[in-house]
Amino acid sequence: MLSNQLRVRERPRFTHQRIHTVHSTVSPENPHEPLPHLSSPTEAMWIPARYSCLRSTAFPLSPPLISRSPTIAISRSKMSASSDQSQALVETLTLSGGETFRVVASPGLPHSDFRNAVDSALFKQWLKNMQSGMAILADKSMCLREVQIQGVDMFGRRVGFLKFKADVTERETGKKVPGIVFARGPAVAVLILLESEGEEFVVLTEQVRVPVGRIILELPAGMLDDERNDVVGTAVREVEEETGIQLNLADMVNLTDFLDPSTGRKVFPSPGGCDEEISLFLYRGHVEKQLIKALHGKEMGLREHGELIKVHVIPYNKLWRMTADAKALTAVALYEMAKREQLLPSLTNSVHQST
Repeated sequence: MLSNQLRVRERPRFTHQRIHTVHSTVSPENPHEPLPHLSSPTEAMWIPARYSCLRSTAFPLSPPLISRSPTIAISRSKMSASSDQSQALVETLTLSGGETFRVVASPGLPHSDFRNAVDSALFKQWLKNMQSGMAILADKSMCLREVQIQGVDMFGRRVGFLKFKADVTERETGKKVPGIVFARGPAVAVLILLESEGEEFVVLTEQVRVPVGRIILELPAGMLDDERNDVVGTAVREVEEETGIQLNLADMVNLTDFLDPSTGRKVFPSPGGCDEEISLFLYRGHVEKQLIKALHGKEMGLREHGELIKVHVIPYNKLWRMTADAKALTAVALYEMAKREQLLPSLTNSVHQST
């Protein structure tokens, strides 16, 4: 715990101490001889052995010392505030079964980020996922002891991305399981198939993806940005924003609904480190060939959100070779299997482009 005293411990010949004050003070042996200059509030300096009289001496921040080195008083105030903040960034939460766990903040995490993280829909959804159905805490074989909040990215007033580490252990053995989590929440993607003059086309978006350092051809997709969990509505809205195509809600087919209930009827693209769960939809429609030409190469996206999107329309039978998008490849697999087992409704609708 930090206090209002500054100690310098003894070491052979030299003493190494991280100093939180700046500039200079005086030698206790010779009031006229200054100690070495400390150029940074956090810079670690070597203090010569001739100042070893400091080794076990505590210097209270009394008024005489403060008057000779006022920066020490300022530093004490900051350290106390920092200490108070770190002590405050701990919260105990209760799971649905009555067990409790601690939520703590990583060093340096602002109080506002900590509060936003704990109160966020992302964190609440993760806790729900951990306890419901066939989740890992549901059968009581594992327990959650602590969550350390490490980072928060805000999208306006809501938490967009959340990074934390969960301390989850097996009750019988006490062994920990990997618990580093990048939380971004649920998302949707749509496989849009357009039939024109006997040929089937698929609509893709070309997007810059900095995390993988590539430009990717992928399905129109988006994150659910509220707690209403309006999956179908989000899918339709994202398609119009990214491609300009207006879809009818009634004609949307949820491909992930064909999965066994034990899967949660979601797709998890990277469950080893990310909580993202994706619902995959299918939309099929008849179009004129001129609409295919009008869509291809069209620039879309919300520029104020940094979206630089170009629409591509390619033959469906070439899709599996032309994309590295896991959403697209998974949607193709689900579509082909559902078609083979005759689970899909008949195709009757048309597609319209928004102006």
